[in-house]
Amino acid sequence: MQKLVFATNNTHKLEEVRFILKDRFTIVGLSDAGCTEDIPETADTLEGNALLKAQYVYEKYGVDCFADDTGLEVAALGGAPGVKSARYAGEEKKSFDNIIKLLHDLKDASDRSARFRTVIALIMDGQVVNFEGSVSGFIAENPRGSSGFGYDPVFVPDGYLSTFAQLAPDEKNKISHRAVAINKLVDYLKNIK
Repeated sequence: MQKLVFATNNTHKLEEVRFILKDRFTIVGLSDAGCTEDIPETADTLEGNALLKAQYVYEKYGVDCFADDTGLEVAALGGAPGVKSARYAGEEKKSFDNIIKLLHDLKDASDRSARFRTVIALIMDGQVVNFEGSVSGFIAENPRGSSGFGYDPVFVPDGYLSTFAQLAPDEKNKISHRAVAINKLVDYLKNIK
């Protein structure tokens, strides 16, 4: 089975990706690859941050890898928090604080439409390939549900009444932005074997 390093220390993301890929690939995280550093995300775009992380791991450890960056883009906020989604309420990267700030910033907004967008940068044999996935929906007025992570308690995907945090993990992983991007990655990997 093909082994790939997912350049993340986020255990929630790692579990989600392992679930999506199931038995198709062996996915290991940064700690499994011996990387304990916190890789800086200093780019102005999701694409740039994903590439920064993947290049860091590929160049320092010499392993094929992929990295992602995800942003919540809210129409009424001009696409914010976007690339700064994890740090929207501060450098502490606290999901609860980010949600509270988001709901405060949207308190008078009539348009609550939003989308989650994930960009993956894959580096194999020195070649870089990008994959993108997105899911549209809206921001609920109050957090609901206890599954998932990040903004999941306030994001309701189009066609659903439940937030991501109210959906069962297997249901969320069929429709999520990350699932769309990961499935594009998998299709690519299958075709280059």
